[in-house]
Amino acid sequence: MKREHFVKLVEEALDSIPPEFRSRIRNVAVLVEDMPPNQPSPQPEQQRPLLLGLFHGVPTTNKSVFDLPMGPDHIVLYQKNIEAVCSNEAEVREQIRLTIIHELGSAA
Repeated sequence: MKREHFVKLVEEALDSIPPEFRSRIRNVAVLVEDMPPNQPSPQPEQQRPLLLGLFHGVPTTNKSVFDLPMGPDHIVLYQKNIEAVCSNEAEVREQIRLTIIHELGSAA
């Protein structure tokens, strides 16, 4: 899948999140990368779970006004890994949504 189309699916997934949750994560950016850094190449017959997304930042519940700024909080979605666990576009769309929701749970 081309990156532009994948990003469009990410935007649609973000728009599908209920407003009461979207307002809580308005300062969390969502980025797309091909694969996680340092992910080893899969070996034949090796069933290893793939990292689909990752939250980078400080959870809202751990933030303090006394903390030094560490940069913006963000979620990275790993396009190639998400595509690897899905067999069609509908599954990719749903997996993107589930991964975003999972990672937003880490941000809250």
